[in-house]
Amino acid sequence: MKILIFGGSGAIGRACAWDLAQRPEVEKIGLVGRRREALTQVQMWIGSPKIEVHAADILDRREAQKLMRAYDVGIISVPDRKTSYSLIHSAVEIGFSVVDNLEEYHRRPDAYETEGLEVPEGMSLNDYGDWLDAKAKETGATVLDGLGFAPGISNITVGEGIRKLDQAEKAIARVGGIPSKEAALRHPLRYMITWAFEHVLREYMVRLYVIKNGKVTEVPALIDRERFRFTRFGQDVELECAVTPGMPSFIYTRPQLKEFAEKTIRWPGHWEGIDALKEIGLLDLEPVDFQGIKIVPRQFLLHLIRPKLLPREGETDVCVMWNTITGIKNGRPTQIDYYMWDEADTKHGLTSMARVTGFPQAIGALFLGKGLITQKGIVAPEDAIFGELYEQFIHELEKRNIRILEEIKEIQ
Repeated sequence: MKILIFGGSGAIGRACAWDLAQRPEVEKIGLVGRRREALTQVQMWIGSPKIEVHAADILDRREAQKLMRAYDVGIISVPDRKTSYSLIHSAVEIGFSVVDNLEEYHRRPDAYETEGLEVPEGMSLNDYGDWLDAKAKETGATVLDGLGFAPGISNITVGEGIRKLDQAEKAIARVGGIPSKEAALRHPLRYMITWAFEHVLREYMVRLYVIKNGKVTEVPALIDRERFRFTRFGQDVELECAVTPGMPSFIYTRPQLKEFAEKTIRWPGHWEGIDALKEIGLLDLEPVDFQGIKIVPRQFLLHLIRPKLLPREGETDVCVMWNTITGIKNGRPTQIDYYMWDEADTKHGLTSMARVTGFPQAIGALFLGKGLITQKGIVAPEDAIFGELYEQFIHELEKRNIRILEEIKEIQ
């Protein structure tokens, strides 16, 4: 099996390549990016003869498609939607199956987070999403869309919980990447960068869709906050979460739910800090005049705060998940919970965020390469990995020391 990774020099792409290099069924791994030096560093770090480096302009469709034709399946691990959509467009045109990790449901692109997305002339955003899906079906491509941590593991476990109930009524996914408790005390906002921070701040400011009272409803980010204690996997910590975008596919794939939302987990105190930045105006994108110079407040904030949020030597991260699905089973009110607590792999230099995002992508690519996922078009994780394949997915995570705990109980 030959697997091509776009964004192969980033933290998530590195984790994908590292994992795949250890799989005997994988004979070749292509790393694609603009900077050959960065790709070569990853190649040397992994130290596998399976790795091949391709320095290329991946926004050039001809160049991207030429590379795709030399491989069996692809992984898209890029941090922006413009590049993600361009690569998916290139892939579906030639019938090349890919796994993408952005939290976009590409049949319904998010109007608030287009990031320079180039929509063909004469098409609306939704028209374009439908065209991509139809084109993939026509050419025989599978786009496994949003497979990482959240979206990804979160979608698949929530989807499993819904299937286990006779009637699912409410699903709340709580997910997040946070610094270790010790590291959190040394950083502003009790936060440490493990993912593009521009992306994080944008998710704090957008409007998004949830399901409330059985209706799809547009709401601002960061509402419906919860404080809770996480007491699984030997932990006993207090955490907070708030509504953010992250699993939008459920709005379309599970419209029967009466309530649905995804919430981002942080250490207590984080949301209050974000509230203060918003109130001051430091998260705004509208330029303001400062001593005769136009500056964008959010860009200025990023310039100041990013160095203070970078991990210091020895600091590690944690990824935590608590998903709750409630409904009826055998005539009784029932609740199903899924828990995860994952820590960084310091031995191999992999953050927890890289592990829980990159490894599911790698597993998804292996499933595609083996023909285990047969649906064509744009397919959400909850519709691609279920039944026996769900059990296999959980087993593959366990092999990589990522454990998911499922608990089922009747409720009053």
